[in-house]
Amino acid sequence: MATRIWPDHTPAARAALYRAEGLWRDTTLADALALHLETDPGRICLADDGGRYSYAEIADKARRLAGWLEAQGLTPGDVVAFQLPNWHETAAVALATALLGLVCLPIVPIYREAEVGFILAASGARVLLVPETFRGFDHAAMAERLAPGLPALARIGRVRAGAEDDPFAAAPYEGPAHGTAATPWLLMYTSGTTGHPKGVVHTAASLDCELGNVTRWWGLTAGRDATLMASPVTHVTGFLYGLMMPFAYGIPAILMERWDAARAVALIDAEGATFTVSATPFLRELLAAAEAAGSRLASLRVFACGGAPVPPDLIRHAWARFPGLLACRVYGSTEAPTVSLGVASRADPDAAADTDGRIVGHEVRILGEAGEILPEGAEGEIATRGPEMFAGYLDPADDAAAFDADGFFRTGDMGRMTPGGGLVITGRKKDLIIRGGENLSAKEIEDALHRHPAIREAAVVAMPNARLGETCCAVLCTDGTPLTVAGISAFLAGQGLARQKHPERLVIVPDLPRTAAGKVQKYLLRQQIADGA
Repeated sequence: MATRIWPDHTPAARAALYRAEGLWRDTTLADALALHLETDPGRICLADDGGRYSYAEIADKARRLAGWLEAQGLTPGDVVAFQLPNWHETAAVALATALLGLVCLPIVPIYREAEVGFILAASGARVLLVPETFRGFDHAAMAERLAPGLPALARIGRVRAGAEDDPFAAAPYEGPAHGTAATPWLLMYTSGTTGHPKGVVHTAASLDCELGNVTRWWGLTAGRDATLMASPVTHVTGFLYGLMMPFAYGIPAILMERWDAARAVALIDAEGATFTVSATPFLRELLAAAEAAGSRLASLRVFACGGAPVPPDLIRHAWARFPGLLACRVYGSTEAPTVSLGVASRADPDAAADTDGRIVGHEVRILGEAGEILPEGAEGEIATRGPEMFAGYLDPADDAAAFDADGFFRTGDMGRMTPGGGLVITGRKKDLIIRGGENLSAKEIEDALHRHPAIREAAVVAMPNARLGETCCAVLCTDGTPLTVAGISAFLAGQGLARQKHPERLVIVPDLPRTAAGKVQKYLLRQQIADGA
């Protein structure tokens, strides 16, 4: 294979400054694990639906997986993909890749042939780790179907399959660590406006910096705090707080394989969970389940809520009914995981409910249409720069327009700054639907709909949803053939699109509204859908 050129949008002088200020620690996840093995190897660091696991037990699995990966001929810089649920084995994958200097590529379990095939091909992944089946879907069979079209893919590993070649039953790797904090370690794909997911590249240094800022902001410490992680560990949120934090900062994590609000309440109360980060539906349903169970969520100190629009009244309700809980809005993305971190204490309920909080660990600019810096209170595109920011996109075509001349990442999200220093997200410049915290590309869905013989033209827009924040609505111009939501869903399933991307409403129109230049005016469609038209 040709040598890959990885992106790096942090100039050497700024990287040196980050190190000098202690924002970048030259420590990998494997280095952090080694320290725990010296000081507290028997301490529980992770729990999942199958049990509890100590640092020593996770280390053994990581070493065995590293031995298996080395036996496949992998060398530093090679990509290891995994499409696994919230199982403790995912931490061993992260650690094994850090140990060998490999690049870790999580893929959300809901993705099917279309998404997984694209990600594996674009990344050049050498290994894919999957469950045999999960939630009734045969991931191993899907991987075998995709393999012939993926020349870089050398091996498919089946996890919890009871096979003789179990990746976690190999002879352990006993060699030195090859990973560094400054080289690419995490590759994660996020939906973009072009229809194809974009490969986001992070180093251990950028991710560790984010965790450091979070722990300092909310005063999270080892020995006192524990994280409940219901978000997928294949999302940046789950990866950071579910897989990295137990090792980088000694704060154990309880992984939930499936979201169930009543069970989450029981876990918080039984395990003494103090911290969680998740999307709006999780907070709403957790509060309702706690009230139904008569639980005060006594141990839970912080619920950072983001990934989808957060109604201010939801935050106020949390503060009123659960006086020990600091619930607040936060803002970030896969590229810049937490640009704002809400509020640090319960001293300012209005800031927690009405803003997305204070900027922590980032320089933020609000930009006008021409790229000019706008004054406080003016709405514009949010641009950010800082030590938590990603190194860049894997595909140079995605990377080219993502940064301005000063190295600020243009997020595509709209917002403004308040006089009190809070950030308020006001909308999206990007054409995305955020369904329960999951970014869905409208163009990707439109491209699939355009393959339907009865559809002349399709525009997919966000539709308000009480539980998920947003879901998909397809506005269609057709040849007159009757279409149903169920029929379109079956068609898209045949195209290999995940169920979450299927429109939940169809609107048939003779023509789409357009600008004088011919561009579809999606803001009009969104407004009409929101108004119930």
